Amino acid sequence: MLSAESFLIIYPEKQRMIKFNRQFDPHSIKLLVFDLDGTLIDSRLDLVHSVNAMLRHFGRPELPDELVASYVGDGAPVLVRRALGDPKDEKFLKAALDYFLRYYRVHKLDHTHVYEGVRESLAAIHSSNGLGRKMAVLSNKPVHPSRAIVEALGLSQFFLHVYGGNSFPTKKPDPEGARSLLNETKTRPQDAVIIGDSSVDILTGRHAGMWTCGVTYGFAPHTLCEAPPDAVLDKPQELADLFALLPDS
Repeated sequence: MLSAESFLIIYPEKQRMIKFNRQFDPHSIKLLVFDLDGTLIDSRLDLVHSVNAMLRHFGRPELPDELVASYVGDGAPVLVRRALGDPKDEKFLKAALDYFLRYYRVHKLDHTHVYEGVRESLAAIHSSNGLGRKMAVLSNKPVHPSRAIVEALGLSQFFLHVYGGNSFPTKKPDPEGARSLLNETKTRPQDAVIIGDSSVDILTGRHAGMWTCGVTYGFAPHTLCEAPPDAVLDKPQELADLFALLPDS
């Protein structure tokens, strides 16, 4: 829901609206940092199946798809811990995490696909306006499957860097990964935006001093009310509407 200060930018020819809670100039953005799961790709089924395979292996009852999906966003260790009901046995937890990761490594692309409209939006942003924009992925998923998925789905051409939850000592919402990307690309925080489907991504951007953009088509849009983003997008196509249009168009 929009706050009293929120407003819309309307694209009547596309019958789409961009919702802003805090105005920023999209054409001043030099670095776009994307979350992966629930933002660029729909990996829900492969994550659900991997979690339930782990539960079956350890004699636990399987969980509903929607419940497992609601656990995604804070990295594999937290996902497995939540699915197991926060066990106190750390040795058991490690064994469960290892099994989940082994299973997911094999099955990570069984059903995972790019959201419709994402590829086209990335291409439009990549080539728009001659602004020399840079794009990167910052996920809480481990880095090796993150990079393998981005490569296999044909998205690697768009990204300067793909970082995962184990690329840095801390994960989102800690801003270390975002700040590293700012430093590596020599970008000021006010010239960068982070785009994601959960409050984890929005808090990461806030902590790094970046603009924030939330998408409501992903896994955890219900969490965006906990940390309202500066802009809210309902469809992947709106990424191009917001970031790829010419200033005078």
